[in-house]
Amino acid sequence: MESFYRTHRYLLKHLPEQLVRRGLMDEIDWTERLIGIKGSRGIGKTTFLLSLAKELYGINNRKCLYINLNQFFFTERTLVDFSADFFAQGGRTLLIDQVFKYSDWSRELRICYDRFPELKIIFTGSSVMRLKEENPDLSGKVAVYYLRGFSFREYLNLAIGENFPAYKLQDIILHHNKIAHKVNKLTNSKLQTYFKDYLHHGFYPFFLEKRNYSENLLKTMNMTLEVDVLYIKQIEQRYLPKLRKLLYQISLEAPCTPNISRYSKELDMSRATVMNYIKYLKDARLVNLLYDSGEDFPKKPSKIYLYNTNLLHVMNQEHQSELTEYKTFFFNQLQKDSTVTEGNKNTDFTIDGEHGFCIRDNTSFKNIPPYYYAVNINIGSDNCIPIWLFGFLY
Repeated sequence: MESFYRTHRYLLKHLPEQLVRRGLMDEIDWTERLIGIKGSRGIGKTTFLLSLAKELYGINNRKCLYINLNQFFFTERTLVDFSADFFAQGGRTLLIDQVFKYSDWSRELRICYDRFPELKIIFTGSSVMRLKEENPDLSGKVAVYYLRGFSFREYLNLAIGENFPAYKLQDIILHHNKIAHKVNKLTNSKLQTYFKDYLHHGFYPFFLEKRNYSENLLKTMNMTLEVDVLYIKQIEQRYLPKLRKLLYQISLEAPCTPNISRYSKELDMSRATVMNYIKYLKDARLVNLLYDSGEDFPKKPSKIYLYNTNLLHVMNQEHQSELTEYKTFFFNQLQKDSTVTEGNKNTDFTIDGEHGFCIRDNTSFKNIPPYYYAVNINIGSDNCIPIWLFGFLY
């Protein structure tokens, strides 16, 4: 047990000084006893757990302990036994990383939940995992939350040392002019530079590391396919090349209406298998699926987007269309708290079934008043809203 505490203290002491306090910290109901934090690989789940321990308990408080289930120790000792020892020694909050590395994790978490009612367990899992649907042991017991990549607001706060708050969509629609004036004033006319940088390399925390961002992200994407998708979904390794090829084809065309028949023919797979693979890519937070209102998987999506703009630059080395970037950014940022569906003939997206949004890369367009326009401008007016401001939703 002492070796785990030593590792815990070391990791907390060596957390980077430049850390963005993630908004998820304030969204979680901490009265829950079993909390699952899902997120895509490389998004910062480990850092989130360690930041949580440091903020709520401090470095030397033995009531809280971080452990990683990829340690060989857990090939012989059960999680239940370890939790019992931890609880007997006064431990009350156990932070468990990479839970899927432990074969019987869901059943043992349920045993811990039932056996130690005063023990709080917070664990991380891949975005591919369906914690409730595929793990009946946890049904009705686990509270699930999603850790997303940095919003533009979080990236900007870190870049300039500010503390801009998040806004509700309705606040942005009604008060975007006032908010934009304030942000522009504090960014000293460099807002567009920061926004361009974010679209290229601001979604994942890799930009904080002194390594090549694109290579790091590319490595993470391949690990996502090889481990998160193949391992968790129990797909044979020999199908990995087809999964990679499908993702690459989508990246070259996105946003696009998927041609399932063509993908099926080129990959020599059934249409049903292609649709399942696309769903796995969505669960892995590599693509986004846009549906008409009222529709969902297993129906064919209206359009497929890459999940965020950073993936656009890594997957396709050619110059990216700014309009494609803006649409991808808008979809990604809006989907956290809103329902995003296919727009009508005049709009690109419908938000929450009531707001029609058109995404434009310049101000040369016909303005149709019932709709809103997200445009790459510093400050908007009336129904024309700066596209970057939708990065302030979380």
